[in-house]
Amino acid sequence: MNTSNLHEVLQNLYQEMIPLSSQMALVAKSIAGLGALFYIGLKVWQALARAEPIDVYPMLRPFAMGICIMFFPTLVLGTLNAVLSPVVRGTHEILESQVMDLTSLQQQKDVLEREAMLRNPETAYLVSNEEYDKKLNELGWSPSDIATMAGMYLEKEMYKMQKSIRDGFRELLEMLFQAAALVIDTIRTFFLVVLSILGPLAFAISIWSGFESTLVQWLTRYISVYLWLPVADLFSAMLAKIQTLIIERDMQMLADPSFIPDASNTVYVIFMIIGIVGYFTVPTVTGWVIQAGGAGNFMRNMNKTVSTAGNMATAGAGAAVGNISGKLMKK
Repeated sequence: MNTSNLHEVLQNLYQEMIPLSSQMALVAKSIAGLGALFYIGLKVWQALARAEPIDVYPMLRPFAMGICIMFFPTLVLGTLNAVLSPVVRGTHEILESQVMDLTSLQQQKDVLEREAMLRNPETAYLVSNEEYDKKLNELGWSPSDIATMAGMYLEKEMYKMQKSIRDGFRELLEMLFQAAALVIDTIRTFFLVVLSILGPLAFAISIWSGFESTLVQWLTRYISVYLWLPVADLFSAMLAKIQTLIIERDMQMLADPSFIPDASNTVYVIFMIIGIVGYFTVPTVTGWVIQAGGAGNFMRNMNKTVSTAGNMATAGAGAAVGNISGKLMKK
């Protein structure tokens, strides 16, 4: 199962968990009814105490909140998701327009890299068995020729080992890159499920005097978390474009007959590490778009958590880069 299927599983999970908010609405109705009784009683008592006419308009608020609680999955969540889903689709279309077949481009680059090494007599035998056998046939059996054969064999095996290490490390970074995006999507789905299920309770509590801001906090938090996916898609689109430009630039340089390729893929590795760390900045960037009033400590703790995870991922990737760089330097 690839990561795209896992993202679809998370989306289906959210859709299947939304109906559970109807069960919480049963509990919220009693809290809302009691809150509406105290709210209306307080407004009427204040008007009578001041010998003022009773203003009916503010008293409609508990009734409106009660209607939202009764039809919470369709009226509240359905409306919010209908308004925000075009943003998700729009950013996903941007991602699809930027993503090219990176695997195909990488294969084309590998072919050009192999052709470039074949053009160089000093490196041709490393990638071609025919060139290797040809150079062996040109040598004799003198002590110096035998030493040259041994050196060629060691260099060829060392090249294969280093190529295997580079390819394995690249696959590891790609796996960590996909895992970072999956972590953000999993946490987002968890937060949305919790906010959706406990949403009726938040609406009921907001009826009580002194807790009116609970409604605004719930709305801003829900919208902020919902936008994590669009922001992550925009970041993925940028990284996909960067990877495409890097591969295209390398392919243009490999077309030059005098160019000697560097198979270390250092730039690609650096941008993959940047991408892994960058995914954990998505909550912070989303907070710039939607300011969740009253959720400062919550968002700070969340940003601290994802920053810690990003530092751990960077440290692990950096250690692996250091090991590979040391081996390449020894060569």
